[in-house]
Amino acid sequence: MKKFFKTIQNIFSIEDLRIRILNTLGFLIVFRLGSFIVLPGIDPDKLGDASTGGIFGLLDTFLGGSFSRASIFALGIMPYISASIVIQLLTVAVPYFQKMQKEGESGRKRLTQITRVLTIVITAFQAWGYLSATIPDEAILYSGIFFHVSSVIILASGTMFCMWLGEKITDKGIGNGISMLIMIGIISRLPSSLIAEMTTRGMSGALAFVLEIVALFFVVMAVVALTQATRRIPIQYAKQVVGNKMYGGKRDYIPLKVNASGVMPIIFAQALMFIPPLIAGIWRESEVGNYIGSTFSNPFSWQYNLLFAILILLFTFFYTAITVNPNDIADNLKRNGGFIPGIKPGKQTSEFIDQVLTKITLPGSIFLAIVAILPAFAQLAGVTSSFAQFYGGTSLLIMVGVILDTLQQIESYLLMRHYEGMMKSGKVKGRSQIAAA
Repeated sequence: MKKFFKTIQNIFSIEDLRIRILNTLGFLIVFRLGSFIVLPGIDPDKLGDASTGGIFGLLDTFLGGSFSRASIFALGIMPYISASIVIQLLTVAVPYFQKMQKEGESGRKRLTQITRVLTIVITAFQAWGYLSATIPDEAILYSGIFFHVSSVIILASGTMFCMWLGEKITDKGIGNGISMLIMIGIISRLPSSLIAEMTTRGMSGALAFVLEIVALFFVVMAVVALTQATRRIPIQYAKQVVGNKMYGGKRDYIPLKVNASGVMPIIFAQALMFIPPLIAGIWRESEVGNYIGSTFSNPFSWQYNLLFAILILLFTFFYTAITVNPNDIADNLKRNGGFIPGIKPGKQTSEFIDQVLTKITLPGSIFLAIVAILPAFAQLAGVTSSFAQFYGGTSLLIMVGVILDTLQQIESYLLMRHYEGMMKSGKVKGRSQIAAA
């Protein structure tokens, strides 16, 4: 306990780190306050629970309850994530966007502007579907085209403000801003879900509740192990004689993470899974709309979980391919006089790293998909649906990934100031360490 308080003291003694932590807390407070501001023209007492079940309930968990409250942040950051998915797919498939991505800082700025414009377009469609599918007619005080148009504009503005908050947290705060906003929304719903589970079990089910917590502990440990697992490729640096001294010759390794993409495949896949129910809400009078709505509005159905797992597998390979470039790693090794024992520098090194990356990404993506659909199995075992969402799945993966990333950044500040790290042995490893490799 003494070491814990000493670490807290060291953290707040670093001025830059202290300012970043306070900035992050301030931005998160603004985000939480905005989630309680209801859209004009809506009576919150008549909203009921129309938007708190099924897939909408899961979305409400990510947004910290703003979805069910019909707040100005009802769509949160999800449209921006959807736009980012589209742009990243275009940078892989369309030469124009590939060229733009390789133009350096100017190209990235143009891609950012395109992503923002696309976010507004996606938000407009999702906002119209949200108003049509989830808001009861009796809750709308002044129905008509003016209400829908004004609400769409307000929801789009709320999403853009959330995006701005996320960017500010990344620039002036600690951690990844977009992931941080999603995590704070998830954590805000955890206490109420835990209390609801305890109330449901009662005194007669105390043993079952304890077993649930123990099982959840092991699931968390498995997720942490998945996030931290690495495949070390040994490398050797050539010896160089300069004057009377010899340099180089040291041994090192390349730490390729089993889950190099982190939580991004989960976030991307989850963002796409929110689209079918919204589309079904717009065409709810048709048979196709009813089929899509009944099939993909339940996050515990086998159809939903099968599609969700497939999307996670695809996005894991896709995001790993665009974040870890074997050619760049091989070129950096060659320039620095490093090589993998038994492998020729250059193209063969790149091919070897790509093969290893493919071999470790496949089991990593499968395990990631299994963890993501664990809530469905938890519900089958008798866990309530609200608490089952935290029993693995997207919620747990996002929380573990974001917390580890944030702790890794804090530890980097401590080590740069020659303080002790946050652990006695070893280091907190985050996704950003793969970039250093």
